[in-house]
Amino acid sequence: MNVSADNLPGDFLRVLLIVFLGPLFLGWVNVVRGILSNRKPPGVFQPFRDLFRLLRKEAILPSGSSVLFRLAPYVVFSTMLVASLLIPVVSTVTAYRAMGDAIVLVGLFALARVFMALAAMDAGTPFGDLGGRREMMVGFLAEPATILVLFTTYLLSHSTMTGVTSEVLREGSILPTPSLVFGALAYFLILLGENGRIPIDNPATHLELTMIHEAMLLEYSGRYLALMEWGSSIKLILYLLLGISFFFPWGMTGAPGWRGDLLSSAALAGKLFVSGAGLALFETIMAKLRIFRVPEFMTLAFLLAILGFLSHFILEV
Repeated sequence: MNVSADNLPGDFLRVLLIVFLGPLFLGWVNVVRGILSNRKPPGVFQPFRDLFRLLRKEAILPSGSSVLFRLAPYVVFSTMLVASLLIPVVSTVTAYRAMGDAIVLVGLFALARVFMALAAMDAGTPFGDLGGRREMMVGFLAEPATILVLFTTYLLSHSTMTGVTSEVLREGSILPTPSLVFGALAYFLILLGENGRIPIDNPATHLELTMIHEAMLLEYSGRYLALMEWGSSIKLILYLLLGISFFFPWGMTGAPGWRGDLLSSAALAGKLFVSGAGLALFETIMAKLRIFRVPEFMTLAFLLAILGFLSHFILEV
């Protein structure tokens, strides 16, 4: 399928939607967590207020940092924007469907992670170096599990293209196969690890000895910190949208059209509403793991991905 100029405005709007959904979804998760913790929630639009406040502030750079430190926020944010073009949101048909390879997505996420880790080490602070090394450790353990989950969906759709996979699974039976069940469980653990959520990391704390993601951002301020935080929220929503398109694709439309897009948008809003509440509930009842238990957690994700991969040949072929 060639890239059509007629679909470019729709894809541009989809990118803007994802840029808006990232902080909004994060705000919804924080609201539910506040309610479950018997605290007054900050409001669903609080992440936007924080981002705009940071964008207005002066950026202070650590002494001795190189151009890499200033370049990393722009690379991370732009990489997330490119990744948003490759993931189905409302419709499985996009202008970039032919280039929406799931393996390319993994590479884009890895590129953003490497730049974040290198920039944290470039600052020359102990906690930045600690956070960068821990981030690379989580990525080293999560990426093989992610690839294995993608190969499991490939066995069902015979394609690693995200749009094609979503279309095939959407037209299939609504009853999940064993391979998809194991794959969905593994993907959920991967989502938690890749986005620094509880029990891997706690985004609401700044306790130096336990931080992973936040430790890499300690030296950032102003617009640089805003881009990093915004890119992280977009990454979370992208992982969630990819999981929805692979394991819960029902409700998405297979042909462009305002009526189908409207119904698909309503279905997507409901899925994000439930997913945000479920993620907040999970993080409320779970405790953060010790850093030495993180490899065991990610190994569990890898084992579940292997079970999903093997169950296709044992139970479904």
